[in-house]
Amino acid sequence: MQYNRLGHLTRQDTSSSLGPLAFATQIRNMSRVKRRHSQPPFWLPKTTRTMYPEELTPENESYVSEVIADQYSSPLKSDPWERGAWHEKSIRCGVIARKIGIYPMWTKNGTRLLTTLLQVTDNHVIKYIPPEDLMETEKKANRLRPTAALIVGADAADPRMVTKEFFSLFSETGILPKKKLSKFLITPNAKLAPGTPLYASHFRPGNYVDVAGVTIDRGFQGVMKRWGFKGMPASHGVTKSHRRGGTIGSGGEKARVLPGQKMPGHMGRERRILKGLKVWRINTHYNVLWVSGPAIPGSTGSYVYIYDSFLPTRKYTAENHPPFPTLFQDEQEIDEELYDPDLHVFSEPAISFADEK
Repeated sequence: MQYNRLGHLTRQDTSSSLGPLAFATQIRNMSRVKRRHSQPPFWLPKTTRTMYPEELTPENESYVSEVIADQYSSPLKSDPWERGAWHEKSIRCGVIARKIGIYPMWTKNGTRLLTTLLQVTDNHVIKYIPPEDLMETEKKANRLRPTAALIVGADAADPRMVTKEFFSLFSETGILPKKKLSKFLITPNAKLAPGTPLYASHFRPGNYVDVAGVTIDRGFQGVMKRWGFKGMPASHGVTKSHRRGGTIGSGGEKARVLPGQKMPGHMGRERRILKGLKVWRINTHYNVLWVSGPAIPGSTGSYVYIYDSFLPTRKYTAENHPPFPTLFQDEQEIDEELYDPDLHVFSEPAISFADEK
């Protein structure tokens, strides 16, 4: 008798001509593939107290609102940090957006395409984590190429409706608490000062982005809806097995259901990312991006995360890279509507007549 590396007992028949591994018993591992993680991030403080209702008079309510508006009117308390220069391996920060809906557009040659509208809602940089701190707190930190991180928040919330522990994240920055927080890995030359706003002009028309989100939660579904199985015949002797998956076993020495077998179960609510999507149009007034494709994960109104594309054929060069580390929209004038050169703009004349000489 011998034991494998996991401590399981295996039997061998050395007399076999096929070698000692011919009759080795299969190891029974965990049969469930875990895809969802509910562990909160390390930088999110734990709640130690509960909220309680405060009976305020209308006069006190208006006074508190005025104090909040005056105190958080200018989020950037400190001076902007020194801005780094772009190089080939630079990684910029991403933004948090809301999915609005689907909108058709046409190119100049008449090709119809579907785009998804994504609105960048009140994004601000909350915190900067240097590479040395990130390597100590995260096991998956890239130690070959040191990367830093930026905590970005979206959609301001009422500071009276959050706990003291959660509010401590925003007290040093001087901005209102955010409803949604996310961490973006960056290179140290792309760091931004806490309180810096991020707009849709962070990207440019013609850029390629990766959009990540959480798919719609479908609940517990069968194999026909979850995996697209054909199902069994509707007649000819089939009894109460019209929508079942059929056999799931595997013969031979295995005699078990292999991990990852397509079976009924929870469908949806998984993180998905679409890569290499083109930005066709940007509205800088309402911070809306028109991104190619109708299959952005998530329902209407859900949050998505937009990054610079990491595909090898979609990476930026020294001539076409976007604003680095971001476009400071408060410092320069920018058009309200930005279009890709190949996109047909309906406000422009489609037919032009030349003057006869």
